[in-house]
Amino acid sequence: MTRKHKPFPIVENVTIEAVAAEGKCITHIDEMAVFVPFVVPGDVVDLQIRKKKHKYCEAEAVRIVVPSKLRTQPVCSHFGVCGGCKWQNLLYSEQLKAKQQQVFDQLSRIGKVALPPFDTILGSEKTIAYRNKLEFGCANKRWFTKEELAAMPPREEGNGEALKESAIGFHITGSFDKIYPIEKCYLMDNLHNDIRNELRDYANAHQISYFDIRNQTGLLRDIVIRNSNTGEWMLIVQFHFEQDDDKARAEALLEHMAERFPQLTSVMYVDNQKCNDTFGDLEVVCYKGNDHIFETMEGLRFKVGPKSFYQTNTDQAYHLYCVARDFAALTGNELVYDLYTGTGTIANFVARRARKVVGIEYVPEAIADAKENSRLNGIDNTLFYAGDMKDLLTDDFIAAHGRPDVIITDPPRAGMHPDVVDVILRAAPRRIVYVSCNPATQARDLALLDVRYKVSRVQPVDMFPHTPHVENVVLLTAIE
Repeated sequence: MTRKHKPFPIVENVTIEAVAAEGKCITHIDEMAVFVPFVVPGDVVDLQIRKKKHKYCEAEAVRIVVPSKLRTQPVCSHFGVCGGCKWQNLLYSEQLKAKQQQVFDQLSRIGKVALPPFDTILGSEKTIAYRNKLEFGCANKRWFTKEELAAMPPREEGNGEALKESAIGFHITGSFDKIYPIEKCYLMDNLHNDIRNELRDYANAHQISYFDIRNQTGLLRDIVIRNSNTGEWMLIVQFHFEQDDDKARAEALLEHMAERFPQLTSVMYVDNQKCNDTFGDLEVVCYKGNDHIFETMEGLRFKVGPKSFYQTNTDQAYHLYCVARDFAALTGNELVYDLYTGTGTIANFVARRARKVVGIEYVPEAIADAKENSRLNGIDNTLFYAGDMKDLLTDDFIAAHGRPDVIITDPPRAGMHPDVVDVILRAAPRRIVYVSCNPATQARDLALLDVRYKVSRVQPVDMFPHTPHVENVVLLTAIE
């Protein structure tokens, strides 16, 4: 029998002090740090302590006593539940200040390298409908809020069947098998809401089963929706085929979606029998339309397939790449290495101003798109290679392709492998442009590069309004 702990007392009239990590805010009670979600600096609140650790506490604001002047009304009805857009209640100007400070704190505290004055963060022109890609989980169990549970009629103890309900939406942190249903999300053009809700309604009307991740059963598993600035839309549905007629039922759903939404230029599906929803190693079947969409940037066309990485804020990606190109200071004579090149967006974007660009990426399909992007745009001074960065980027590779004058690197959140850093140091480019979606791992790598490079410029870029995530570009120049 589980022992129920006595709840902590409510602490009244506490002033929230500042933005902290992971989208939370921080205050102090009796010199103990207390982290609180969904509040803003300057709020005076009543707090319910939920977890008490040795050096800090986690709490929930049960009442806003005096709202902060920095507070604004969230636009989304799902705010505070779905887990995304944690800063929708914070003025956007204050979000930018917090992100600028976050980059400075991480580079100075983790990297511990000499830093120049930072350039002012580049804010996003769009703060809603700015994404070009969203993924929604499908589950046979939905998440119910406390308010929804309280409004339900009494049920027999242990009657969990009464709570079983399918849903399409976002995973709730701490409940991997439950989905919080999303009716309207503001992160993408509103058409994506119509597509998702129509798919849900069709599935429910035709008794299509939703995935049960614990038991690995159910047909409808996951949805990815992508769009582009060319007006194209891609729908990818992950299924879990079990029964003989599952494929026919899946294709009937896809046919309905294609007929209902002529804007869908690409309708694709995956049969995923794995324990997770990643499909990078699985076959993606093009059911109708093209197996790609196109993005455009400065007159260039970029082919984006179902497995391709492309920055999810299209408009802001252009400003990000302009910063990277500016930092590279190309004159037309440089050999550039573009590490973690993805679909070759940066490589092709800077190729006009370089002698040659060599791109390296782990995903073979992305490299195929990168090569195609060069062909489509008439770019003949790029070379692309697929492989694990730490295995492919070696001294022998550099000897074969030439010592780079400039390296542009845009690694995943984990940053660069130490072996990659070592090869970069031995290659000794004059400049390194480090683009990062995680300033903490970027700071770690800057410390490793500090033996031969100094940080010359730092430019934060906000790609994800209403979230604590921030992109950062650092220019490293060789120490003479």
